[in-house]
Amino acid sequence: MERRVFLGTLAAGTAALGSRRRAEGADAPLKLGLIGCGWYGGVVLKAAFEAGGVEVAALCDVDRAHLEKMTGEIAKSQERTPTTYADWRQLLEQEDLAAVVISTPPHWHALPFIEACRRGLDIYCEKPLAYDVREGQAMVDAAQAGSNVVQIGFQRRQSEALKRAAGYIREGHAGKIVTAAAQIHYAANADLRDPTPKDPPASLDWDFWCGPAPKLPYSEQVGHFAWRLEKAYGNGHLVDWGIHRIDAIRVALGLGMPRSVTAAGGLYALKGRITTPDVLQVHFEFGECPVTWTHRIFGAAEYTPEINNGMSFFGEKESVFVSDRRFVVVPVEKEAERRVVEVKDNPQVAHVSEWLEAVRTRGRVSCPPEDAYQSTATVQLAMVALDTGGRVEWDAESGEIRGNPKAAALLKRDYRAPWVHPRKG
Repeated sequence: MERRVFLGTLAAGTAALGSRRRAEGADAPLKLGLIGCGWYGGVVLKAAFEAGGVEVAALCDVDRAHLEKMTGEIAKSQERTPTTYADWRQLLEQEDLAAVVISTPPHWHALPFIEACRRGLDIYCEKPLAYDVREGQAMVDAAQAGSNVVQIGFQRRQSEALKRAAGYIREGHAGKIVTAAAQIHYAANADLRDPTPKDPPASLDWDFWCGPAPKLPYSEQVGHFAWRLEKAYGNGHLVDWGIHRIDAIRVALGLGMPRSVTAAGGLYALKGRITTPDVLQVHFEFGECPVTWTHRIFGAAEYTPEINNGMSFFGEKESVFVSDRRFVVVPVEKEAERRVVEVKDNPQVAHVSEWLEAVRTRGRVSCPPEDAYQSTATVQLAMVALDTGGRVEWDAESGEIRGNPKAAALLKRDYRAPWVHPRKG
């Protein structure tokens, strides 16, 4: 479909749905659909029920066992039994939906997201925004073409520790930030599953689960939850987990996208069990300051566990370390006292609540697709760099890799038939 035709159709669909919402009344509960009923789909719905004013009208999953379990969980919070589907396209046809939550593995984000935009549905989509950079660009185009309220699930933007530390840094207390660093080290080998190929569970449609991605032989290590460390589906620890930290650094320092990315790493302890690096180091050259990422996902627990998962901002006057519920200010002067700030909050509920309020008021959200794309593409470029010689140069204005055709080709992954990639070229 030509872009101008698509955009016109999208705008018309959005206007029609907006009229229906107004007819239902502002006090009616928002009727939600959930695509992807695994672990984190349940986390998002729990947050939505805690925020209040919602009713789950539809559920979709390619695994009947997930549908049955989620239906039972929802029965604890509402009287209505949601309609269940095995195909997300059928769910999006349900006429009473106001909004949809997409909580699938990332290779299944783009197509239902774009179709939901076309139908005028508001969207909460889990991070990363997309599996590849070109998908992300197509999703941004789709969201910008309509009036959908779209929140991407970088819920740590709501962290009080991050917001307070970012404010502290912006006020200049730490001085000029010379560099920032993030790391998440943990012993993933304790959580790995059996990588031996076997028949998928009878309840699971494995072909549909794989969808537009390569169809690998099923194993417990590439199936539910464990897909995060599989290159074909989750693309590894940085893209799955570290992306939260890179996003938080971008937000705190007001960064766009890096001009270049250099990556080095590989599989050293877990080869044959996972397909993405168990050791990785990345240098992101942003215009304002460099940012580095490090992970190691095997071995013993950290000697200093209090800093094995977080971010450090190194300023001329002070360094500031931030984790989920604390930040620590370390002055550069010897013998100066460290200051520790502890917080208690629930960023997930805050992030979903913000989206639901924006859906009702047609207001703004803190993580729209345009911004989520920048964090997502940033970490995707690291994996592209790792696969193509270690370094890529990025032109943010054109959305292209410069001077490296092999790397540029990895901005888009070919879809498995019959699915068609949403971005031409």
